[in-house]
Amino acid sequence: MSILVIAEHDNASLKAATLNAIAAAAKINATLTSEIHVLVAGAACGAVANQAAAVAGVAKVLVAEAAHYADQTAENLAALIHAQAAGYTHILAAATSNGKNTLPRVAALLDVAQISDIISVLDADTFVRPIYAGNALATVKSADPVKVITVRTTGFDAVAATGGQAAIEAMGAGPDLGQSKLLGRELSKSARPELAAAKIIVSGGRGLGNGENYHAVLEPLADKLGAAMGASRAAVDAGFVPNDYQVGQTGKIVAPQLYIAVGISGAIQHLAGMKESKVIVAINKDPDAPIFQVADYGLVADLFQAVPELVAAL
Repeated sequence: MSILVIAEHDNASLKAATLNAIAAAAKINATLTSEIHVLVAGAACGAVANQAAAVAGVAKVLVAEAAHYADQTAENLAALIHAQAAGYTHILAAATSNGKNTLPRVAALLDVAQISDIISVLDADTFVRPIYAGNALATVKSADPVKVITVRTTGFDAVAATGGQAAIEAMGAGPDLGQSKLLGRELSKSARPELAAAKIIVSGGRGLGNGENYHAVLEPLADKLGAAMGASRAAVDAGFVPNDYQVGQTGKIVAPQLYIAVGISGAIQHLAGMKESKVIVAINKDPDAPIFQVADYGLVADLFQAVPELVAAL
């Protein structure tokens, strides 16, 4: 029996979140000494299979290529995974929108309970996951014959993308269920690092007042640091920036080396998305703002004065 990790990709390259899911699989495997297999389902995705085969710790890459896997719709992918589930004790995917869309369907087809958003592995049956917006941690033990698990990527350091020599094995494609169809994608383009994978993030909140201030004050700081830009839900709801900037429980979960929170009060929903950051710097004029409770460094000051001074000093 082995562990199966579902690769997330765009038919050209393996997404970084898959490396974190494989890291979680490796933690489970440490108590089982079985094998880690990676499933790559797509269309003309040979380059992805080669990248997956090079990942440290992977023993085998299963490749299912068909036109109806090009968009990796959840219904078709779940049916494919279900058909292969008999040989596996654990099925894992990153807790991204794709993983959250696909694995609940797999769990339902297998008639098992999904274990969502794990951040730690205690043994092959026992896992830790955050609940109540990260204010508490639940230890979950499963007796299901197959554990279907989504992995919070910030909870596990990514495995090395090179150093492995896994075998690549073609597998038969399942039928096209025809239950859904992707009509199009609207992709945001930016010269800045991708928010979920950035090592430095500069985030702004409602305290910036409007979208013009957000860009005028924060962009020079982000440019100096080579940082991605994020925002609180309040800033997104107010229309300062698009919703793909949102960090928090209902946005992106991030854990950069440095997180700078500017004009963010620190609602629990926001803290749930960034409190695992290695170093947190908060700038807020309210000394009682909850953000200071999780910050490593706090500056009680007017952001419109403090941030330009910080930029000038860098």
